[in-house]
Amino acid sequence: MQLNHSPALLFRLSLAAALVHGQYIIESSSFGHGDRISPNRFGIPHWHISGDGQTPPQLLSDKIVLTPPYPGNRRGAVWAETSVSQSEWTADLEFRATGADRGGGNLQIWYTKEGRPRAETPSIYTTAAFDGLALVVDMYGGKGGSIRGFMNDGTTDYKSHHAVDSLAFGHCGFSYRNLGRPSRIQIKQHAESFEVSVDGKQCFSSDKIKLPAGYYFGISAASADTPDSFEVYKFVTSTAPGVTRELPRRDPPSQPPLPASNPGSPNNDQGSRHTSSDAQFAVQFTDLQTRLEKLSHSLDNVFREVQQLASKSESRHQDLSHKAMSNDQLSTMDKRIQSIESTLQGYSGQFSNIQSSLQDSHSTLNEGLTQHMTHIISTKTPRMSSFIIVVIIFQMLLAGSYVLYKRRRANGPKKYL
Repeated sequence: MQLNHSPALLFRLSLAAALVHGQYIIESSSFGHGDRISPNRFGIPHWHISGDGQTPPQLLSDKIVLTPPYPGNRRGAVWAETSVSQSEWTADLEFRATGADRGGGNLQIWYTKEGRPRAETPSIYTTAAFDGLALVVDMYGGKGGSIRGFMNDGTTDYKSHHAVDSLAFGHCGFSYRNLGRPSRIQIKQHAESFEVSVDGKQCFSSDKIKLPAGYYFGISAASADTPDSFEVYKFVTSTAPGVTRELPRRDPPSQPPLPASNPGSPNNDQGSRHTSSDAQFAVQFTDLQTRLEKLSHSLDNVFREVQQLASKSESRHQDLSHKAMSNDQLSTMDKRIQSIESTLQGYSGQFSNIQSSLQDSHSTLNEGLTQHMTHIISTKTPRMSSFIIVVIIFQMLLAGSYVLYKRRRANGPKKYL
């Protein structure tokens, strides 16, 4: 049985792999990786939600709708309130775009120095000068969609630029609309390279890009007159493999009082070393327990997803087996087809004879009809000499009638006044 890996399953597998390899989720720059995207449906912890018009972004239990399905020309954004302190990180976005066949809109992923701008819902075509990275998902090129990367050091004003599309440093095709499932975009900033991938496949990468720490993440969307609805399910930022997080300070466990001794005595030095090692062991044990709990929770979610996919595949297999024909029905149908073929082969000779007979009849009819019409024309048509004689006689009759008329008029009585 073959299972189709959904983006949600891949997302959970990546979280489990991150925990195994020592990666940690940066909570202040992430949302949606827990049971609920919002604890109260009024806001996302450590994030600021903004929109324009009379329809602000809609916050649900499992997603945030940046632009609604109706009406169009709407904007929405969500910005992190805390910067990323790590220089190496991985950001995962899970979203879905739906709309009419000719709908339009765009989605931007920002990583900028200034964070939330004055225009809180910008797009790549309406933003002013910014310092950082912008990834744009839209229908540019008219080939089903694309994702493009833009960089700026704060000197280029994109709003007044005459050709913003020419400033992209990387791009790839990305059919993201009306898929019936969420899509996943992953951004990796490591010491050696910068990489963008879509649904587990590499989109573009570069070893010349190094984004600094201390920048803020943001996600914005805009819709056209015929709108696309952009829904964001998760945005998770994690550290690079091997990078540890800052551990909270914990009070060391209480130790029994040590016997009093001189400050420079060997017993005092040995006791302080024991105290320090015990405190470090307690902190490491607590951290290891936390990691194991998160790993167990992630693996439980993965197993639950796998079981659901297995049950769905089994039900589909049963439906197909019920709808498919049995071997007896297939053999009966094969026999019927063979009998029809043999019957047609038997009639093929008769069809050939009928065709040859029709061809002979057609040729005979053409020849006989031509000869018969020629005979009729030659025998029934009057001769030219007879026609000439008739014309001469008619003219003589006309001349005689005219002479007779003149004589009678000359011999008739004349009238005088």
